[in-house]
Amino acid sequence: MNILLAEDDEETAEFVERGLVELGHRVLRAVNGDDALHLGLTEPVELIVLDRMLPSLAGLDVLRRLRSGGVVAPTLLLTALGSIEDRVEGLEAGADDYLVKPFAFSELAARINALGRRPPIYNELTSLTCRDLRMDLLKRQVTREGATIPLQPREFKLLEELLRNDGRLVTRTMLLERVWGYHFDPQTNIVETHISRLRAKLSGHGGVDLIETVRGAGYRMRCDG
Repeated sequence: MNILLAEDDEETAEFVERGLVELGHRVLRAVNGDDALHLGLTEPVELIVLDRMLPSLAGLDVLRRLRSGGVVAPTLLLTALGSIEDRVEGLEAGADDYLVKPFAFSELAARINALGRRPPIYNELTSLTCRDLRMDLLKRQVTREGATIPLQPREFKLLEELLRNDGRLVTRTMLLERVWGYHFDPQTNIVETHISRLRAKLSGHGGVDLIETVRGAGYRMRCDG
């Protein structure tokens, strides 16, 4: 697997790279945020291990720009910040998992293997529609009645999950797991807040509200009618 390793601490980077190569992976090294962004956008990267505290461009900014640029490779965020708030911020930026420093290489390898085993999702589809709403999965673009709707990466992923379920109920727990990667309840209104923002953007020009709230259960798209 082609892995981008963005870590500015030389000792840590060499240790991790050596271990990954021994496991049969090809490793591309970046020592700062600018290099990480360039490699992520130009190389066939299959997985990213990204330090949060990088010189020249912070890890979260690198991740946001990669996601905006259409890079969907699973990303493991390395961080010295282990609070729930920090984890939420990392996942909001587009990370799939995170690991707090200092860490054991065996745990890093296990997390990389788990991310690498995730099958490509819905590769056969290139677009999703709901009434006059269209999502282009290749261009990572959403339009309604021909007008482009700018969405943040997490909003795009949230809408994609709702559209893929084609009118079926998607529970809050399902969204926490599939969109944020949570396997626990963060005890925040993160889902509700993002749904509200997404609903406002989709109906910004007076269009019909396409997201139905099923009280006490979750959400589904209103694509009929």
